[in-house]
Amino acid sequence: MKFGTKAIHAGIEPDPSTGAIMTPIFQTSTYVQDAPGVHKGYEYARTQNPTRKVLEDNPAALEHGTHGVVFASGLAAQDAIMKMLAPGDEIVSTNDLYGGSYRQMVKIYEGFGIRSRFVNMTDLGEVEAAITEHTKLLWIETPTNPMLQLVDIAALTALAARHGVKTVVDNTFASPYLQNPIDLGADMVLHSATKYLGGHSDVILGAVVTADSQIAEKLHFIQNASGAVPGPLDCFLVLRGIKTLHVRVQRACENAARIADFLATHKKVDRLYYPGLENHPGHDIARRQMRGFGAMVSFDLKDKTQDAANVILSKTKLFSLAESLGGVESLIGHPASMTHASIPRPDRLKVGLTDSLIRLSVGIEDADDLIEDLRMALD
Repeated sequence: MKFGTKAIHAGIEPDPSTGAIMTPIFQTSTYVQDAPGVHKGYEYARTQNPTRKVLEDNPAALEHGTHGVVFASGLAAQDAIMKMLAPGDEIVSTNDLYGGSYRQMVKIYEGFGIRSRFVNMTDLGEVEAAITEHTKLLWIETPTNPMLQLVDIAALTALAARHGVKTVVDNTFASPYLQNPIDLGADMVLHSATKYLGGHSDVILGAVVTADSQIAEKLHFIQNASGAVPGPLDCFLVLRGIKTLHVRVQRACENAARIADFLATHKKVDRLYYPGLENHPGHDIARRQMRGFGAMVSFDLKDKTQDAANVILSKTKLFSLAESLGGVESLIGHPASMTHASIPRPDRLKVGLTDSLIRLSVGIEDADDLIEDLRMALD
């Protein structure tokens, strides 16, 4: 079964009680039992919900895993993974990381004795040098947020396996339409389903997919014990969004390629970050492990000031100034003051995240209109 078919049908059957082709929203907190412990597979909605179960099965199929576990947000999904660790354990992560992930690792879990090391994951030697006897988890983002670095998933997972370290890949930027980390050796795949999976900027939800039954059992236990579960309406909205995932991402990727071509020659743009460019350091890796180059584009201005960025951020009409990404509409953002403000400025500058860096989440509008919108703002 190919991707477009799986997006619509995998794990989804018509409702057996009514024949409804769309998975119903089971808006209930509990389920009637015939006798203590005698029920239809559902006891309490924090533990199980039929709408949620279908959503867990569908992304699992798209990511070539066997188990899906969904949570109230992407950070709740990360939190569940972190709870599989113990005081004294260590994480090795990329130094170009979503600010919310960094904040949780450093501001929350370092207080519980779980240390994170942040390294350049494009350098395998640097990654291996950071691994110690206490390292339990390799935390991978690719493409990274917001510098769009590409890291070699297969090489990193093989390295981790040699050291007995589990791996998780945040696949939010790529989506399962473009990249399947489990096929490349990852133990877990994380999604902020708020983004491309949901696709319509109307829901907050997170997901983890794995092909390891023991990891799935632990995550389901944490899901139930900690209670950070999404409601059935949220699950319904993400299920609906996934049905058009392949169509939306394909169109957004085509638009992003055209926008990158426009920005590449603009006199006010200093550096352009987009994996589809042949001179991008990770272009060959992207060609090897992805089926497209994504719809995220970042660029830095020749005027290295936030004031210069603010002028552009305030002038676009179709690119809306907002956090998040992956929706049908195009968004423009300023990582240094928005999504990555929790990362200390010296650490941001080390990876090239300057005060004048602008990040675009390219939507599915007409590319000509989007290019004209950027042209007007830049000029």
